[in-house]
Amino acid sequence: MEPGTINLNLDGRIARVDICNPLRHNAMSLAMWRRLGDIVTELNERTDVHLIVLRGEGGRAFVSGADISEFATLRSSDEAVKAYDEAVDRAQTALQDCVHPVIAVIEGYCFGGGIGLALSCDLRYATTTAKFRMPAARLGLGYALRGMQRAVSILGPAQATELFFSARDYSAAEAQESGLVHRALDTEGFDEAVEALIGRVAANAPLSLRAAKLAIRSAAHVEVPAVAADAIARQVELCFRSEDYAEGRQAFAERREPRFAGR
Repeated sequence: MEPGTINLNLDGRIARVDICNPLRHNAMSLAMWRRLGDIVTELNERTDVHLIVLRGEGGRAFVSGADISEFATLRSSDEAVKAYDEAVDRAQTALQDCVHPVIAVIEGYCFGGGIGLALSCDLRYATTTAKFRMPAARLGLGYALRGMQRAVSILGPAQATELFFSARDYSAAEAQESGLVHRALDTEGFDEAVEALIGRVAANAPLSLRAAKLAIRSAAHVEVPAVAADAIARQVELCFRSEDYAEGRQAFAERREPRFAGR
């Protein structure tokens, strides 16, 4: 199977970043997380770029999550988990903190890490047939504090709780209602409609958009006490050391329901 990659194309003042791993529904490998972080960090320094558009290749998926096939080797030991999580956090934080506005264009599956990426973007537009799911609780995974802060700041505690606790599928209509996406657009004429929205943002004053983005992000920031942050980190670490984590990976590979024991 061909490895996935992240492609960058400059379209005038718009940087189009495509997530390309179609044979795995654009699942993100460790190399792809690192490449995305590098690209966005580079774009952050460019004055000729006014807007970033993040999209999954092929139309069948935005991102179906992290590439779980790598977890047994690249997300197993404490050191490997730390390195993997740092790559994910760097990519998502780079999108969130980038001076340029970032728009996520979502078609098809948007699961797990795909939701994390989408929530790191400023605007999220989806097709009405897109599907959303946060399956961490079905895989025995812990979710890091910074990613959870994004979810809570955008969705609110009630919606974020159901998203993570239920691990169920959400329709595009439900995603729009919850704030997970800004608009769900008809599949017929989707490209034209989303390009009109992208063009509208791109035509606005870049410095005004930068100022607004910085103010919005700052206004939404909530400081978490260090003792709470440490406790959350320890709990996430316990997840990755647990038998349930191994069971979640195995069940996913065998396409069966996981049998969690709480240890």
